[in-house]
Amino acid sequence: SMQCFPSLVLALSSLLGALALLQLSLYLRVPSRYGKHEERLCRARGRLPARCAWFLQELPSFLVPALLLALRSPPRLEPLGCRLLCCLFGWHYFYRTFIYPFFTRGRPFPLQLLFFGTLFCIYNGFLQGYYLIYCAEYPNDWCTDIRFTSGLLLFLLGMGINIHSDLLLRQLRKPGEVTYKIPQGGLFTYVSGANYFGEIVEWFGFAIATWSLPAFAFAFFTLCCIGPRAYHHHRYYLKTFTDYPKSRKALIPFVF
Repeated sequence: SMQCFPSLVLALSSLLGALALLQLSLYLRVPSRYGKHEERLCRARGRLPARCAWFLQELPSFLVPALLLALRSPPRLEPLGCRLLCCLFGWHYFYRTFIYPFFTRGRPFPLQLLFFGTLFCIYNGFLQGYYLIYCAEYPNDWCTDIRFTSGLLLFLLGMGINIHSDLLLRQLRKPGEVTYKIPQGGLFTYVSGANYFGEIVEWFGFAIATWSLPAFAFAFFTLCCIGPRAYHHHRYYLKTFTDYPKSRKALIPFVF
């Protein structure tokens, strides 16, 4: 049976933090080349339909922790707080794997980005699942701890913003359309990257509720990965649409 190795958790979490800084350095000035930032010359390269690509990319984040749980003998996940934390992670990726891809209307997805995205989901799915299933120890009353309750509220708020923002973005396009329009409604009233803001809030909430190095490393990675993308989206909208609301910020309402 697999055992907990704290040194492995530390090493994998540290590497995740380093990867976050690498993402920030690569994409803060130049956006990753897909979607609205894709160069015309790149469009002939290999790619998959968006629905298929998102499903394949996100699936490991759901399957790897499930496999780790199945391999645990006897099943652990005690106390209740630990079970709930695993459920939060699984809930997010159940949505991202089995619901979100079948409604998305995005453009075909580059195979290179799909490959690296899938590798990340395997890596992070293992790290978060391994820690929670084999290493995490919480007091019996963790469910009433202020860290758990405040983190849970942030997670639910962020997930709500993320799902609602995805819905608003989908409604901008009719089936088969690939043109970009100005997002309206919800948190898009204040920020260009409302969906990204929601996901960042979600994972920082998870990190607070989990109070663990792997979860904080993942939240930091999320910020460094999709924060710059929100910034580049904002610049794209300002450059493309002359009537784009000048009061909107890129990611954080009223600040940035």
